[in-house]
Amino acid sequence: MLFLEKTSPPPFWQPQLTDKQRLMYDKAFIGNRSQAYYLKRFAQFDQAGRLTAKWHWAGFLMTFPWLLYRKRFLDSIVYSVAGWSFIQLNVTIILVAIEYLLIRNLDEAIRMPLRIGIGLAIWLFWSVMVARWSDAYYYRMARREIADAIEMYPRDEEKQLAHIRRHGGVSLVGLALAFGFYAFSLFVIQVQFLPIYAKQKANATLFEVLDIVESAQGRVDAIYKATGQCPVNTPLSTDNQKVVLKVLTQAESIPTDSHCMIQATVRGVPFPNRWLNGQTLTMYRIGDSKVDGSWGCITSLNRKQIPKQCMLAER
Repeated sequence: MLFLEKTSPPPFWQPQLTDKQRLMYDKAFIGNRSQAYYLKRFAQFDQAGRLTAKWHWAGFLMTFPWLLYRKRFLDSIVYSVAGWSFIQLNVTIILVAIEYLLIRNLDEAIRMPLRIGIGLAIWLFWSVMVARWSDAYYYRMARREIADAIEMYPRDEEKQLAHIRRHGGVSLVGLALAFGFYAFSLFVIQVQFLPIYAKQKANATLFEVLDIVESAQGRVDAIYKATGQCPVNTPLSTDNQKVVLKVLTQAESIPTDSHCMIQATVRGVPFPNRWLNGQTLTMYRIGDSKVDGSWGCITSLNRKQIPKQCMLAER
């Protein structure tokens, strides 16, 4: 669409047709759906003598379904393969360049939002360009199909119109296929790729929680050895808002011979790991000796989800 010749009439123009004949063929190609809209656009291109950018919402919001809906089946495949590959290539090149020049020097908290924003901006730019030239593209397709019909059936107007209607108009089956493809893609993402991403982020969160608890453990253990008592009123501040730390003398599922423990409660974890919110990780002191004493670890997670460091914490 971005490489259309901007002159009109296009190469497929049939100069021998009268305005009445051209209108008849245009109506046959467009069909009943949005006929007034496209006839208006076609007339504007004819009168101007050139193709100009016109905004097209369907081309902007759902190019692939629109192409299938308007029976541009081969073009939809080309758009999907070449167009999306072109976008991905540009996103990759631009992100690599910006990563080297800018992103690596920024705070880690804003790196990923910036990468996502850049990718969306590139995609938006492409969608805007496609939307601006969708009407011009459809106009050229109409002229091409009309020219093909006249060439194939030069003396049979009925067959010409039948050919044009067959290759023009709309296809509800094509529209259903497009949305079915989108639904299948979302299903694959949810079933195959989202769990992989979620597991990675969940493991990172749990390791971070364990690291915070182990840091607090060193402070609590030092106080316990110095005083012989569990410092339940000791504030354990943390900049990580995903963890709430408490020093306790007893807790559920903790061995009864332990009288000092640090409990971390996870909160504020976003999608797709909201299930982590409310989960607990507790490190408890084994033994009452002021000098000696090891620490154990227990969580509310199942065995497959427990960090290995927690399983090996008793030492």
